[in-house]
Amino acid sequence: MAGPVQSIERAAAILRLLAGGPRRLGLGEVAASLGLAKGTAHGILRTLQHVDFVEQDAATGKYQLGAALLHLGTSYLDVNELRSRSLNWADALAARSGEAVRLGTPLEGQVLIVHHVFRPDDTFQTLDVGALLPLHASSLGKVLLAYGTATVEPGQEPELEAYTRHTLVDPERLTRALAEVREVGWAAEIQEMSMGEAGLAAPIRGHGGLVVGAIGLSGPVERICDSQGHPRPPLISLIREAARAISRDLGAARW
Repeated sequence: MAGPVQSIERAAAILRLLAGGPRRLGLGEVAASLGLAKGTAHGILRTLQHVDFVEQDAATGKYQLGAALLHLGTSYLDVNELRSRSLNWADALAARSGEAVRLGTPLEGQVLIVHHVFRPDDTFQTLDVGALLPLHASSLGKVLLAYGTATVEPGQEPELEAYTRHTLVDPERLTRALAEVREVGWAAEIQEMSMGEAGLAAPIRGHGGLVVGAIGLSGPVERICDSQGHPRPPLISLIREAARAISRDLGAARW
């Protein structure tokens, strides 16, 4: 059997590098990051640019992911069964709760947002489809961690990142929090990723009862929580009902 094709492996590495950073990268940065000769990196980048998987900024000469690759990603999300089974329930949840709704699945140690329903009001909002969230600091991620759908690998990071003073970065505290998620069947984030914001999430199960994703709602902390800082029970009920409905559509037995 033929082995892997080195040029394809290198092209994939370049795409991952461009996808993982918040800014455009120059030829020298790409070559140095991957240990490639500049000529090799340039040839691969030119080929990727030719098929619109990579774009080059005319002013700086630096590279970023291209529109064709982003379109392929969106096409994948459109046919993803989890997403398609969740559309109607997510819309209904947003309408009933008055908050933004997101659907998340694990991707390389993070949460990938595969569907996002805007909060049903006139405020400015940004579409989060394709965004990646931290597992330990988001309600969606806590659900995936609690049920073993995703893991934080020891040794990959020296320590968990603190996004606010409320972020759970102590492993023992996080372990206790995940045990509570399994006990109550839902997760919360209260100003753990962004001050003034809170969120709730519940597990989505597939065949055999395995957790395959999570659905969550988020908004200002004063709307998600009561005056004591506790998640509002009606919102917890709504998120759990939506998760159960999607799970039934995916073939999960009642639990």
